Formats: sequence, structure tokens, C-alpha cells
Amino acid sequence: MAATFDQLVAFLSSLGTEQVAHTEGSFLTHLIAVYRDLKMWGCDEELCQAGMFHSIYGTEKFQKFALSIERRDEVRQLIGERAERLAYLNCAMDRASFDRAVERGTGPYVITDRLTKQSVELSDDDFDDLCRMHLCDWLEQVPRSRQWDYRRTGYQRIATRLGGIAERAHNAVFSAAAAAGL
Repeated sequence: MAATFDQLVAFLSSLGTEQVAHTEGSFLTHLIAVYRDLKMWGCDEELCQAGMFHSIYGTEKFQKFALSIERRDEVRQLIGERAERLAYLNCAMDRASFDRAVERGTGPYVITDRLTKQSVELSDDDFDDLCRMHLCDWLEQVPRSRQWDYRRTGYQRIATRLGGIAERAHNAVFSAAAAAGL
């Protein structure tokens, strides 16, 4: 059984994530915000928990904190197998391979694990959930980071692919930037 929200926060706090700076706040604050945003998007608890751990092992861009991948079993015990796998893939994926898979638009969806150098094939559901988590993470932080042009086309493609609330959230965030002249 997956841990409760409070247990997840306590675990992340025990790792010192409150002390790690992240987009004008703490890493823990960002992780919680991604969880809550995914909830607002109507995602299930499994994906929300994956979102809370979306960068637990560090990512291609975020290296201020990285839990050792030797602790994957521990994280898996907390959030479940699929949620941990999605979180791991968000951490380990080569962003260029992910962007190519999004651009291609149809499966099979293959990304490169930048840590193992292996190709990873994802089901439609896993790829869509990885897209949701990845987009939600960026939309939560881009107004503070002000890195509006970082992979902008890629994020637009993800939003269009997902449609619905994901596309509306993307358009709202980027419309506000355009209105501000950013």
C-alpha cells in the first residue's frame, strides 16, 4: 500500500529537501506543488505521487538534489511500482529523446535513459502520464524561473497532445508571460 501524503512529505523532509533551493523557494515546496497541481488536473493518486517524486533522483536540468538510484526500492515501497517508475523515467530521460517521441505523435514511444544509455519503450498510458507529469512540473515553476524559452516548442507539443486541462494550464501560464512582455 502506498504511503499517505503526510508520510511522503515526512520522507522528503527527512532527506533535507526543505533546505535545497529551487525556483525562489524550496525543493520540497515545488514537489508538493506539483502533487497538488496534478490533483487539480484530476489525475489519480498514483500519478500525483509520481509527480511528487518527479525529480527525486535529479534530472538532466536539476542537479541540486539527487537521491541515489540505489534507493529506488525504498521509494517504490512508498509510492508503488508504477509511480516510482514514472518518477525515475522523468529523472533519467534524455530530454531530446523525449521531445522526439512527443513530436512523432504515435507509438511506439521510445526514450533514452541517460543514466543507463538504454532505450525504454513506454505504453500509451505511461507515455501520456509521463507527459502530464513533465508538463505540470514545468508549468509550476516556469513563472518563477523565467526560462520561458527553455524547450518551449516541446512543452507546447506536450500540451497540445494532452489537450483538456493540460493545454488550458499551458495556455494560461504562457499567455500571462506574453501579456507581461516575456
